[in-house]
Amino acid sequence: MIIINKENKSTVLEINDLYKEYEGKQVLHNINLSINKGEVVVILGPSGCGKSTLLRCINGLEKIQGGDIKYRNKSLMGNSVNWQEIRQHIGMVFQNYELFPHMTVIENILLGPIKVQKRDREEVLKQAEQLLDRVGLLNRKDDYPRQLSGGQKQRIAIVRALCMNPEIILFDEVTASLDPEMVREVLDVMLGLAKQGMTMVIVTHEMAFAKAVGDKIVFMDGGSIQEISKPDEFFTKPKTERAQHFLDIFQY
Repeated sequence: MIIINKENKSTVLEINDLYKEYEGKQVLHNINLSINKGEVVVILGPSGCGKSTLLRCINGLEKIQGGDIKYRNKSLMGNSVNWQEIRQHIGMVFQNYELFPHMTVIENILLGPIKVQKRDREEVLKQAEQLLDRVGLLNRKDDYPRQLSGGQKQRIAIVRALCMNPEIILFDEVTASLDPEMVREVLDVMLGLAKQGMTMVIVTHEMAFAKAVGDKIVFMDGGSIQEISKPDEFFTKPKTERAQHFLDIFQY
């Protein structure tokens, strides 16, 4: 697999002055963030600060009321945006897996590439099996989601996203609903993706993982970005008192 040089600073996603409200209540404001090719951006912050909402805005699952989001310098605002096409480039993995229970593992993975991207079944099957082997689940390809553990389901969800060949993957607290012993197997897959140069935006509460995987830490509170730092800087000398208090709670 090709490993992307992270020194390549080409911007693939840019957020400018994003504003989001829900039923008249401000949820996100003054969000400015750029994401470079091959970069891993980790978003941290207390529950309810807008982290997941920001990811959903990037993926077109939430409408925004102000500002702009650009992918490859193309605005994603307006009714003319083809989100089905955009989501082939910006994939997302959710906390609750979103697997179809009536379909086998391999059927869940093949559905998008074949139905949406109109790719050849044999070509997609080969890729899917390679990815399943990579995450240690090739022998479960004919199982149904109900036969899998939470960690296994989440690894399948990641494989499904990868099989669409996206340029960016958004991860929304993908370990939050897992038992502690299942968390590591999912984080290991994500660490592997980071080493191979996948561009990722990760919302997580796993502090050690955030420090290990991130190229950039984005700390949010109250619906806005409070600071953006390198991991070593954020975890040893955060710029704001709010971030320091957040880290103290986690006893990092």
